Amino acid sequence: MPTISEVFENMAKKMTETPDRVAGINAVYQFNITGDTGAEYYVNLKDGAKEVAKGAYPGANCTVTMSTEDFLAIIDGSLNAQMAFLQGKVKIGGDMGLAMKLGKILG
Repeated sequence: MPTISEVFENMAKKMTETPDRVAGINAVYQFNITGDTGAEYYVNLKDGAKEVAKGAYPGANCTVTMSTEDFLAIIDGSLNAQMAFLQGKVKIGGDMGLAMKLGKILG
């Protein structure tokens, strides 16, 4: 199973290799992954940027909070993101419309 940092490194690589996957998303996503191996990362897609970095981004448009276990399960496909949200395992702050586009970023 990948680490949190490996997931975000892979995410950055995919966005660079296939920029069409995030075309039209003009926002910053903040990911707060909790737990012993958790971390904060942000994905900046404003004004054509494709930046993935560790840390917090003040004023992010959409904030996603979940445990390390649930995050990795969503990434490997063993947990459905929509079901996780409905079960309260994923918390979304900010623009819910942007949350609906998370599949393009995480996929």
